[in-house]
This record gives sequence, C-alpha cells and structure tokens, in this order.
Amino acid sequence: MTTLDFSSDVICPPTDLWSDEPPLESDLHLQQIILLLSCLESFWSDRNDYYATGNLTIYYNAEQLKKRDFCGPDFFVVLNTEKRLRKSWVVWGENGQYPHVIVEILSDSTAKVDRTKKKELYQNIFRTPNYFWFDPVSLEFQGFRLSEGKYEPINPNENGYLWSDQLELYLGIHEKKLRYFTPDEELILTPQELAKLAQEKLKDLENTQLLAVARLQELGLTLEQIADALSLSVEQVRVILSQQSSDSKN
Repeated sequence: MTTLDFSSDVICPPTDLWSDEPPLESDLHLQQIILLLSCLESFWSDRNDYYATGNLTIYYNAEQLKKRDFCGPDFFVVLNTEKRLRKSWVVWGENGQYPHVIVEILSDSTAKVDRTKKKELYQNIFRTPNYFWFDPVSLEFQGFRLSEGKYEPINPNENGYLWSDQLELYLGIHEKKLRYFTPDEELILTPQELAKLAQEKLKDLENTQLLAVARLQELGLTLEQIADALSLSVEQVRVILSQQSSDSKN
C-alpha cells in the first residue's frame, strides 16, 4: 500500500472535510455494510489500531476534491491508524494512508464502475492490498490481492471463502450475506448472534445446575454440601431450588 510523503513546505488542502456520499442503493446494501462493520468491530473489540467504516468519502488529491466526482467505497478498513470518529477520510490528513481493504457492494448502477474504473483506481492510485466486491442479489463474489503492482484474483478455498491477508480473516457467503470467518473457517458472529448464544449457554447451564441440585438433594445432601459440591454459594442453591419449585407448580 502506498503512503504519501508530505514535506513541510507543501501546502495541502484542508483536512476537516465532510463526507459527500450519495444515498445507498437499497436496504440490502445498508444491511450488508452494517454487517461487515459490526462484526469486525465486535471481533476486534480489544483493538484501537484500525479504522473501519462504510459509505464515507475518501479525499485523496486536490483535483478530486475540486471535482467531487468520486464516490467512496461502500466499506473500507485502514490499519495502523487511530480508531476514532471522522467526517471523512482525508489522505493528506492521515499521514498519506489509503485503505488496506476495500469492499464494494455491487448494484445495477455501480457494478460496471466497481469492476473497472474503481478497480484501476484502487490498484494504481490507492495501492489497496485487498479489494473485494459482492453482489447481494446475484451473490457474485470476487477478491483481488495486490501483487507486484497489479491485482491478482484470490483463489477461493474448498468452501468458496477468500483469504484477506490484511485482515487475516476469510470472507465468504453465509445465508446470502458476506461474512467474515476465522482462519479455522469459523463464522464470526454478529453482536446479536453472540448475545443469543450467550443466553442459550446460560440457559443450558441453569438447566444443568437445576438437575444437579435436584439429584444431590435426593441423595440427602444439605444446602451447604450441595453448594460445596457444585462450587456455588448457598444463596445460589436456594435460588435454584426456588426455580425448581416454581417450575414444578407450572
């Protein structure tokens, strides 16, 4: 990936610029961008050295700033930078950094540009190491890795996933959505999916404890002995027994 070297005597345009993006094509596009962003932020919750966003303008030179003729990527990630809110991504205000990963969500009106002009821009000007595009309707999915200055297709694995060497994650289609997968090909869950899974595990644990307490009570153990055997407090055992009594009445 290329970065710009701004010497002290170079006068750059302003950096405090608002994003100037057109509305998204459809709800599918919005949902897909939110999905990519929320999953990555959740998975990288302990990291502050990256910036990920969607439908945000990238300002990369004065001519483009003047013409305002470039629509920013649908989703992009910049590594080795400060994780903070921004109005836009202004290259000359970000130490010359361009995105490391770009994903375009194809539509009837943008697909041709995404496959040609934008691909050339990301290859030749941005020098973005990983470029992907995905069509939420046809499910067309392709990825490219920058190699010796040119984009080379990323070969899918046996499950059709494409490896991003920048994210160190796979991208692939799951239930008609573009999702991330770990190096072991495990689906990276959304915050909502994680919450649901946690609730299910808690319910399973509660059921297991309920059965264990009931069994130990049948064996004649006292509350203190049951608590000690299950590594619980006496109060927790009382709550479980109360729940058991409530369930039996229902």
